[in-house]
Amino acid sequence: MERNKIKKALSIVFFFAISFGYGQDVIIDASGDRTVEKAYRSARTPLVIDTVIPTVIVEYPLLILKHETQTEIERINPASIKTVEKLPQLYNTYVKLGIGTKLMPLGEVYYDSDRSRKYIYGAHIKHLSSFGDIKDYAKGQYDRTRLGIYGGINEKRYTIRGDFHYGSKGFHYYGISDTLDIAGDSIAQRYSDIGFSGKFITHIKDSAKVNFSVGIAYNNYHSKKNEREAEDLWRARENFFGVTTSTWYKHKSEVYGLDVDIRYNGYRYGEKYKSLTGLDTGLFLNNTIIDFRPHITTRLQNDRFKAKVGVDVAIDVRDVTRAYIFPIAEVKYSLFNDIFIPYIGARGGIKQTTFKSLTGENEFLLPNVELRNENTAYDFYGGIKGTISRRISFNAAVSFAKVKDKALFVTDTIHSPRNKFNIIYDTMTVATIEGSISYQLMEKLKVDAIGKFYSYAALNNSYAWNLPRLEITLRGSYNLFDKFIFNLDLKMEEGRKALVYAPGNGISEENGQYIEKLNFIADLNLGVEYRYNKRISAFVQFNNIAAQQYMRWHNTPVQGFQFMGGVTYRF
Repeated sequence: MERNKIKKALSIVFFFAISFGYGQDVIIDASGDRTVEKAYRSARTPLVIDTVIPTVIVEYPLLILKHETQTEIERINPASIKTVEKLPQLYNTYVKLGIGTKLMPLGEVYYDSDRSRKYIYGAHIKHLSSFGDIKDYAKGQYDRTRLGIYGGINEKRYTIRGDFHYGSKGFHYYGISDTLDIAGDSIAQRYSDIGFSGKFITHIKDSAKVNFSVGIAYNNYHSKKNEREAEDLWRARENFFGVTTSTWYKHKSEVYGLDVDIRYNGYRYGEKYKSLTGLDTGLFLNNTIIDFRPHITTRLQNDRFKAKVGVDVAIDVRDVTRAYIFPIAEVKYSLFNDIFIPYIGARGGIKQTTFKSLTGENEFLLPNVELRNENTAYDFYGGIKGTISRRISFNAAVSFAKVKDKALFVTDTIHSPRNKFNIIYDTMTVATIEGSISYQLMEKLKVDAIGKFYSYAALNNSYAWNLPRLEITLRGSYNLFDKFIFNLDLKMEEGRKALVYAPGNGISEENGQYIEKLNFIADLNLGVEYRYNKRISAFVQFNNIAAQQYMRWHNTPVQGFQFMGGVTYRF
């Protein structure tokens, strides 16, 4: 019955669908079997299922490159440490006594303080004289005596230093023939030197603080008094006074500094506006130099690079006051851990010429000379220095400078008997090539070789009188078993020429000037010390081994071969 009803219903639905679709009447008579499944309830919670399309992962494999490397390990010698229960004994006093050929007594005494972190002090006295003469020349005896005392205080934030000195140097103007039979007292001279200096220096480590130093110095220098009291003022008398100050402040890699120096020198000969003879007139010279030197120093790359830049403003106060500006510039860079350090720079300045500085170079000087300050307008220099190994160091440099009022020594032809020297001044350019090399094997062997070549171009003179063209210095010391100490030094000079005022044998003429070529200098000295123990030793010294009686100045030869022996003692 149920199945018939279903058939009937489907027939009706189909009929109406056909009728509406085609607009015609269709009668279908059919039978079928339709089964309806039973409904049931799902026990799961509904979920949203989304489709995910996987992304393809592209892999790029690494290309492996293998480089062959070589590694060298530098061998470092282990440090040697000497362990002792106490420090070696320190002797305060050192005495050296000797005697040489031509009756040359030698005496030296040194005294120094014990080990102290705070106080240092000491004194010394030295004497050397000769009672011998030089063959064919006038009396040539001399003596040298010097006394020095020093002291200082070391504190955490400052340091104080001071010293006092006294010197006496007697000699004779022996540069004349002994056939003239001139009394020794008439050609005798003596220079006396007395002075003191002191300095105060701060060394505060706080970078926010300013450090400074202040120094003072005084010196009195004069020649021998005349025998007649009325002529006591007719000798060289000189007083020097100086003040030096320095201030510096460090900020990061820069150090800012300012130096201010004042140097006064008063030179007197005779009485002002008066004359002793027609050739001796009073000479009064006052000279003050004031220097202002602001500068900046920069250190970079762990101190491998260093540069210093500044100016030197110098005021020269004499009869006429003049101001000058000189460069201060230097740059250097360390390569390969200080193996090579190239450097280049420019400098200049005013060097104060004093009677003491001139007689220190040539003691046979007239007591009445004009003093002019040496003015170096510029000095450009450059070179390279460094250490080839732990034992070998070197330096090679060139420089080119222009110097005004360079002092040159020439034979005095005004005062008889022409056995003294006078000063002339000239402007010149000076080119210098120099090199040095040093070798040191601990405290056993030390060797130094220094060479300098000069080229002078003077404005008013044919040559730079008495100045060498080539200088070579060799020094060495050798310690054999800590018993024998050998010291050797050799000094050679070539190219010196002297200005003379008359023709003669070996005298040439150039530009209206008479020129004498001075001999080549080769001065070789050897010293040997034998240490009996730590306190007592003996020594021998051989001077001028080649026995070359060369002319140190025109018509002023040196002594020939000399021998000296003596002992030393520590206590």
